Amino acid sequence: MEDRDMGSLEEDQLVQMVQDFIESESSSPANSTSSKCRSLTHRTQCYILQDILRSETRAEAKVRNYVLSLKRMRGRRDAEKTSSPRKWLVLKLKMEGLDASLCHTCWATSLGCPAGQYEYVEVNITEGENGSPVRLIVDIDFRSQFELARPTQYYREMTESLPVIFVGTENKLSRIISLLCSAAKQSFREKGLHVPPWRTTSYMQSKWFCGRHHEEPRTQGVDAREAEGEDEIGQWVPPTVKPRKRDLAGGSGLSREFSDLTINCC
Repeated sequence: MEDRDMGSLEEDQLVQMVQDFIESESSSPANSTSSKCRSLTHRTQCYILQDILRSETRAEAKVRNYVLSLKRMRGRRDAEKTSSPRKWLVLKLKMEGLDASLCHTCWATSLGCPAGQYEYVEVNITEGENGSPVRLIVDIDFRSQFELARPTQYYREMTESLPVIFVGTENKLSRIISLLCSAAKQSFREKGLHVPPWRTTSYMQSKWFCGRHHEEPRTQGVDAREAEGEDEIGQWVPPTVKPRKRDLAGGSGLSREFSDLTINCC
């Protein structure tokens, strides 16, 4: 555990060094060695990213394997008809005995950061002999959140190395966001473009960390059928129609009309 903490500290220091270098490069005049320095910076960023992605704990590997197996199952059973793939995933993870929930984030406009909202899956699991609780973030559409329309070659290589499905801790995700946002800023500048507010570090962090609240999908009724991939059509039951009562007392015409209105639509 101490070695892992030391490794994370060294990675954070390297990320900060890369960020400082990018800032100094953007304010310094162009020179003959700037392209070589940028190439070195890109390689350093790629190495740091690969090291972060390789550092997978047992808990992360366990949840990732569950998610990948469920993803293959969903494809076989043609469950794309369900209303929400994330909700479907939460229900299936619960069936596997995991403490999973649907997590929503939302944030207001502040300091140039536009308002927005996001959704992902959260899994709480114990790790190690002492059973320490660990909160894992599961994002089934992770890579696309960092893709750019006109990236540089180096930034494209970084995004392509990202997993489509992310499973990891907040600390791990935070380091990836910091590194990718710095690389994106450099990519924009090399293309002569301004960094849009929705590509800043603060906006990207808000997607997973800001205004978080949970939704517990129902395990009965329609949601349970969606989790099993069943079609809701054909499950509808028509309302019960009560038989008309005969007017044996010879009531008035108005009373007979009311007696005819006996269909139970509830």
